[in-house]
Amino acid sequence: MKPQKEILIAVIYGAFSTTMPSNGLAQVANDIEEVVVHGHVLSVSELNSVKTPTPIIDVPQSLSIITADQITEQGITSIGDIIDYTPGVNTSQGEGHRDAVVFRGVRSTADFYLDGNRDDVQYYRALYNVEQVEILRGPNALLFGRGGTGGVLNRVSKKATVGEQFTGYKTTANTFGGFGVELDYNASINDTSAFRINAMFESLENHRDFFDGDRVGFNPTAHFELSPATTLDVSYEYVDHERFIDRGVPTGADGRPVERLEDIVFTDPEQSVTTLEAHVFRAALQHEFSDRLKGNLSAFYGDFDKSYQNFFATNFDEVTNVVELDGYIDETDRQNLILSGNLVGAFDSGRIGHTVIVGAEFIDTSSDQFRFNTFFDTTQDDRESFFANRPISLNAGVGVNALGQTTTVGFTDLNDDTDVDIDVLSFYVQDQIELSEQFDVLIGARFDSFDITVFNAANGETRESSDDEVSPRFGLIYKPQENISLYASYSESFLPRSGEQFANINGSNNVLAANTFANTEIGLKWDFSQGLSFTAALFENEQSSPQVADADPSTLDVIDSDISGFEFQLLGQISDAWSISANYSNLDGEIVERTGPTGRTPRELPENTLSVWNTVAVSRAFGFGFGATYQDDSFINNSNSAVLPSYTRFDASAYYVVSENLRVQLNVENLTDELYFPNAHSTHQATVGAPINALLTLTGRF
Repeated sequence: MKPQKEILIAVIYGAFSTTMPSNGLAQVANDIEEVVVHGHVLSVSELNSVKTPTPIIDVPQSLSIITADQITEQGITSIGDIIDYTPGVNTSQGEGHRDAVVFRGVRSTADFYLDGNRDDVQYYRALYNVEQVEILRGPNALLFGRGGTGGVLNRVSKKATVGEQFTGYKTTANTFGGFGVELDYNASINDTSAFRINAMFESLENHRDFFDGDRVGFNPTAHFELSPATTLDVSYEYVDHERFIDRGVPTGADGRPVERLEDIVFTDPEQSVTTLEAHVFRAALQHEFSDRLKGNLSAFYGDFDKSYQNFFATNFDEVTNVVELDGYIDETDRQNLILSGNLVGAFDSGRIGHTVIVGAEFIDTSSDQFRFNTFFDTTQDDRESFFANRPISLNAGVGVNALGQTTTVGFTDLNDDTDVDIDVLSFYVQDQIELSEQFDVLIGARFDSFDITVFNAANGETRESSDDEVSPRFGLIYKPQENISLYASYSESFLPRSGEQFANINGSNNVLAANTFANTEIGLKWDFSQGLSFTAALFENEQSSPQVADADPSTLDVIDSDISGFEFQLLGQISDAWSISANYSNLDGEIVERTGPTGRTPRELPENTLSVWNTVAVSRAFGFGFGATYQDDSFINNSNSAVLPSYTRFDASAYYVVSENLRVQLNVENLTDELYFPNAHSTHQATVGAPINALLTLTGRF
């Protein structure tokens, strides 16, 4: 085996306790390479998501990592901000209450992970306790199970560290009036144990009328070295979020967002709010049996109580200036229990080296959810029309409609009430085979048994569905030099017909097989000696969706569609004083139906996206950053009747290190004050991008 892999195998998966210097991923190649994978994730110069001690250059897959330092440098405050500077992915609106990412043309609200554990409840994730964020592109079932059809996003949390005593802080304030405070405290209890507390409070404000909210996070962790070969990490996180809901503006007759409506919020300001309260417990036990055999056991339990109440535009007439509003309240009470274990071993068979992972995972999910639609007394329906004025004449459930009539509205029309139980049992094995110094082969497969039972209280019906799927993964890596790799890979994933959020299995959904996704990819990774890395990938993601045949309901039509594209990423140090992150992606796809190709493009699939961020250190104390993001126009809906216009946004920053304990930074977003619409949810719900604004940040550690 390569000496590098001999070193890496000494790390146990699941710790996720690595850090990356702020000058980028390529720099890490000069540090001790460490991969900590906990049943599902990569880190540092490796990802916590590959589960094996594999340097990033040897991973046959396109991926990106952003560290806590980079998050501070660029003034990033959300998952969406990270996506803006990542190739191959773009944001979706998420109805104003959740993170939603489009991974290579596949929209997802559930392919999110925390230390490798599934984090599928819909909410906006905070970054106060994050060491780094990892984004893998392409189907990832072997590592993550169901979902991951276009990619996954994993947050690696901060862990307690033995032998360190520090207090870190971060305060922010923006020109809209929002502010936040974060605390990071680590202390050693003795030579073998430590605890750490990360906490945050954020008061939310932005450029839109009525918007406000607050977020609280509290995350104590503890680390115990039970023996020289055994460690235990435990943590608890409390989450309490509340925010106003804004679903943007409608499109006009030309199919584009109506710019003159940019300052109007189409909602009832007193009845559009989302809340989340969550309790999350995690534990990871890791043991080193020998230099070549490691193992871990992990447990995750999350209790989530989520409520979402909102109004939104469903139609707009430019001639009469009349907008139609709809709304609903949706609540989810979900408990996720995840138990997983891995054995990672390295051995030689003759002159051939092997790094093998064998693992199993059990998931038990209980999800109770219901939805009530709005009911207007004037229409005796869930929709009513109002003049598109600022503000809309609807407040606290009472308003005046477009006919001048007083109308009242309540959430009384039951739409859905389901109790869902899910059991998932998974087994997987993967072998990364070192045939020679130049050639590696990766081969593996995962078996998932997914069983779901849904009780529909609205009609008193119980339905069940089962999916047993095998998801293979194959990769070939050729390294003409130690710092260059060429790879080809194939991977599969699946998504049960109950969907990401287990909405229902009504109709034929309880008998149809899962949708399957297959990704074929070839790529190049090149780590330059001066601390600069270049990656490129060419890929095709194919979806197969069985449907009951129209002509013969006893047979199935299998509808195949695909999205293809290529992407580039340049990351690292141009010089000692200049670091860069530059990204480009090109995506192409076509909607396929029973009748064949339609000529239409999938929604939220911009052909071209481009981003670049530069940081220049003028001196040891002062520096500045400058960046830009470009997104091509894309369709808001699959009928291709509504369009998000292309846009370019410029951002900048400057920092000054006052002392060892204080760093002052100013970030300015949208320098040219461009009116733009970054994403949407449906035809008449296009997000209004923020105008020029600034974020002041004070950070320190003592």
